[in-house]
Amino acid sequence: MDIDGVFSGGGIKGFALVGAYKAVEEKGLHFKRVAGTSAGSIIAAFIAAGYSSKEIAQILDEMDLKSFLDPHHTFLPTALAKWFFLYWRLGLYKGKEFERWIENKLAAKGLRKFGDLPPESLRVIASDITNGTMLVLPDDLPKYGINPKTFSIAKAIRMSCSLPFFFEPVKIKDYQGSTVVVDGGVLSNFPMWLFDKENVKMVRPVLGVKLSPSLREHQRHKINNAINLFEALFETMKDAHDARYISRKHEKNIIFIPTEGILATEFELTDEKKRSLIELGWNSAVKFMKTWGY
Repeated sequence: MDIDGVFSGGGIKGFALVGAYKAVEEKGLHFKRVAGTSAGSIIAAFIAAGYSSKEIAQILDEMDLKSFLDPHHTFLPTALAKWFFLYWRLGLYKGKEFERWIENKLAAKGLRKFGDLPPESLRVIASDITNGTMLVLPDDLPKYGINPKTFSIAKAIRMSCSLPFFFEPVKIKDYQGSTVVVDGGVLSNFPMWLFDKENVKMVRPVLGVKLSPSLREHQRHKINNAINLFEALFETMKDAHDARYISRKHEKNIIFIPTEGILATEFELTDEKKRSLIELGWNSAVKFMKTWGY
């Protein structure tokens, strides 16, 4: 049976999304359209490209996470250089290695531009902080004078994954100059709302996969310093919009995967933790599927 799928952000914790996808495949379900934010946009893009869960797991297993931390080259001392680039380039790492990796994996399936995909089969969320608005890619690109069909899918994924201050923002040219785009999680970390209006007259179910124990439950933030404050601010921004929008009717169609204890930026994740996250996603989805009345 065909379904639509929405995958939440969560950084490195996104390994768990692969396990959930495996359980969906085993149930005999096929994603017709997919959407996602940040880590969820990566899995959504791979699914849209035609990768199976087994293939994605293999790709991620071979991936060197630390290679994505591509620093700027400088003659300055390391500590001073980090502050310099954080101030002037708006991010500690360039993010180009990550974009190149995504580009190569999609090209292996014959995908480069959104025009290579069926219309509306893949959409990802980013945040336009120049204009203070959410960016749905590729739908909103005409507003910037850009042809959606010719826009790079890898570039869109890179935009959606641009964690503020960690990776450099992506800049795109528009009618008024340059627009700065960062992680979609700033405005919508779980775009379950995306298919709502379109599905009014459709019978195809929408299944969401969210990296959290529930929609509204949150651990209390301990704020003792500036770093704690930033973490709490970002967590609040990325979840508050979706928690307010998504109603009880959506919750029955969401696979919740509890991933506490793992940081979104834990780029030195061990192979054991990777496998543990994938298994956690699979177990959560299998348990959900036993009672899901689609």
